[in-house]
Amino acid sequence: MRTTWGTNGVMLVRRRFIFFVVVALATAACSRGFQGRKFPTNDGLYTASLAEFKTKKWDNAIFGFEKLTLELSARDTLLPLSHWYLAQAHEAKSEHILAATSFTRLAESFPDDSLADDALYQAGASYLRIWQNPELDPQYGTLAQSHIRTLLSVYPDSPLRKDAEAALLSLDDRYASKDYLNGMFYVRRGAFDSSIIYFKSVVKDYPNTEHARLALMRMVEVYRTPQMNYKEEAAETCTTLRTAYAGDKEVVKLCGSPAAVADSAAKPIKPAADSAAPARKSPR
Repeated sequence: MRTTWGTNGVMLVRRRFIFFVVVALATAACSRGFQGRKFPTNDGLYTASLAEFKTKKWDNAIFGFEKLTLELSARDTLLPLSHWYLAQAHEAKSEHILAATSFTRLAESFPDDSLADDALYQAGASYLRIWQNPELDPQYGTLAQSHIRTLLSVYPDSPLRKDAEAALLSLDDRYASKDYLNGMFYVRRGAFDSSIIYFKSVVKDYPNTEHARLALMRMVEVYRTPQMNYKEEAAETCTTLRTAYAGDKEVVKLCGSPAAVADSAAKPIKPAADSAAPARKSPR
């Protein structure tokens, strides 16, 4: 069966053809606009690549700096800078693994360079950006942790020390969140013994995180459930909460204030009346 296109169909085909031709020409023009062979010296290529970087032409910058990392000699002062800008360009494109790889190469190849500690920190930050959801595999969180700990170990006087410590605390909170969510998973399914294991892990391994407080509170609630009814354990955990988080409204609501608990403990217990004893007769 023959299909009749008509004038409108032909015009539509022509317009699409022209559009794709224009896109192809523009792409070719861009690729021809920045090519390594245009720059006879590495200094010239570095200057041109840096200009592309500053104007946020990331693909051109990556092309130039990657070429430099392969061609510059190990003693050339432009080599660590080329690694640095290559990594930064990858990061600008949200290519976090490539960015982290380039930062790591800089730190490992030039440990005495002034950019080495910065590179370790940025490598950790790149991996940290990948592990946004604590419920996912923490592989990249582990890599981030490794790079930042290396920074603190090898460069203890780095001006980035406070930022690195803050990054480690952020990582701890994500790990704590992962264990806390696992604990809540078991709470919802009534597997209270398993939930306690995860909550205790949060408190032991990540005591400085917000999730440590939450884990202790959930432990009290689990201990108080009719299925467990561990009164002593709940009381001990409340003591820990009141000591560590004095004045916290949620802790007071769950466990009571220290003063109220002390008054309750000190209040004498009124003996029950002896129902078997004979009632005294009133004197006449």
